[in-house]
Amino acid sequence: QVQLVESGGGLVQAGGSLRLSCAASGSTSVMGWFRQAPGKEREFVASISWRGSNHADSVKGRFTISRDSAKNTVYLQMNSLKPEDTAVYYCAAGGNSYYFSAPTSYEYWGQGTPVTVSS
Repeated sequence: QVQLVESGGGLVQAGGSLRLSCAASGSTSVMGWFRQAPGKEREFVASISWRGSNHADSVKGRFTISRDSAKNTVYLQMNSLKPEDTAVYYCAAGGNSYYFSAPTSYEYWGQGTPVTVSS
């Protein structure tokens, strides 16, 4: 069992930046970030594994996922934030490196951290 604890969410103006952190209680090979806005389905944001990193088209060039393996921590640096980025952001672990964008491929989930971008 791996426990995930996210931090770093908050309120920011459009064009601003935030960095989310996710600390895992153990090592996992595939970790990802997803987000869910009110009334919408959970959507893939980014993932990282031994194969490299992947980012959703909607965040490419603005968001960057990274990890510190020694700390079992994954980060999501979010720049040039837009109001449409407003959502609860979830960290996930234990995923499949081939199906990295599917929420169902991840075994462990954090509690979520809210991000609100004001216009």
